[in-house]
Amino acid sequence: MLGLLLGLALPSHAQSVLDPGYRYYEVGDLDAAPAAHTEPAMMLMGGGEWVPEAFQWWLQRAGNGRVVILRASGADDLQERLYRDIGGAASVQTVVFDSRRGADDPALLRVVAAADAIFIAGGDQSRYIRFWKGTALNAALNAHVRAGRPIAGTSAGLAILGGYSYGAMDGGSITSARALRDPMGGEVTLDSDFLTMPYLSNVVTDTHFGKRDRLGRLIVFVARAAQQAGREDMVGIGVDEDTALCVEADGRGRVLSRNGGYAWLVMPQHTADRLRDGEPLDFHAIPVTGVGSGSLLHLDGFRVDDAAFQVTADIRDGGLELR
Repeated sequence: MLGLLLGLALPSHAQSVLDPGYRYYEVGDLDAAPAAHTEPAMMLMGGGEWVPEAFQWWLQRAGNGRVVILRASGADDLQERLYRDIGGAASVQTVVFDSRRGADDPALLRVVAAADAIFIAGGDQSRYIRFWKGTALNAALNAHVRAGRPIAGTSAGLAILGGYSYGAMDGGSITSARALRDPMGGEVTLDSDFLTMPYLSNVVTDTHFGKRDRLGRLIVFVARAAQQAGREDMVGIGVDEDTALCVEADGRGRVLSRNGGYAWLVMPQHTADRLRDGEPLDFHAIPVTGVGSGSLLHLDGFRVDDAAFQVTADIRDGGLELR
């Protein structure tokens, strides 16, 4: 970041000797003019391999301008991949956080404010919540979205985009079986009042969905969020690996995938039949809809045109059945 502060030509891997709580990397033309036009857009990625077509869609809505990648682990590998392999960005800057201190740094906030698009990488979502929530960066991310600029998240980066999110604050990653068996237990750590995304205020997001058998735990998250919010219209959206749900400004979402993956829409429209301390979940007649490559998801009402599949989930004494 010293290169930005002092105008020095430091190498892209340079780290401030002042240890601001993050590491900074850059590639491309940072002197390029801001994008002439951006559009609101969300790229919701389930983790795994990137979908180049989805990135090109997202970068077009960013005016092929400046991208900022936010992380809490790793280095500049995603930056290099996006700039050199995907292509289509004027520049890419990466900020890797190692403490909460960095999220109030004025130099970093200037980088975020100048971004035409922001990508939140995978990793450990509890670090994002601990490092960013309630900081100036938190406000800057919400301001970026309000300004009509694209945002994206993959894996942990998607997990925090919902109005309610599974924070993994206990340091683990709960399985569906454990969540269904003890839905009120300490391992089900939901967070809210963090990021404010269009159409997602009553949504819990989840990732790596089909491969890691996460339908049961997402249903638990929805049940807990409904109880926490005191409302019946909570919705769950899970996204498979190697898959992206690309959401336009008007809330229309299409799935792009490398392997025929889906976005999964969980929409009970009623509260759980039993959600009590020390008891397994009972939650009946939950519609689950698959959004495939030929489907269209309308987030302004959570309707699906040409659904890939439709099933009903029933949970009795913590056991999940689909029919």
